[in-house]
Amino acid sequence: MIRLRYFASLRETLGVGDEQLELPAGIRDVGGLCELLRGRGDNWDSALANQQLHVAVNQVIASPDAVIEDGDEVAWFPPVTGG
Repeated sequence: MIRLRYFASLRETLGVGDEQLELPAGIRDVGGLCELLRGRGDNWDSALANQQLHVAVNQVIASPDAVIEDGDEVAWFPPVTGG
C-alpha cells in the first residue's frame, strides 16, 4: 500500500487530497504511477500532465524514474510562487 497526496490546486481539481493505493504489479516508478493515475479520466490526465508539477517520494523531490515501493508516500504539488 502506498499513500498518495495532492496539494493546492491539484486537490481542488481532483477532488481528493489524500488516498491509499495498493501498488499495482508492474508499477515500479513515479512515471508509471503517473500514467496509471492519468488513466482515471480527463481531470486526472490534464492535472498530472502538467510538466511544472513537482513530485516527492517520502518527502524528497523525485524524478519520473524514481523507484517507488510498498509503504512509500508519493505527493504532487504545483510550483511554489512567492513575492
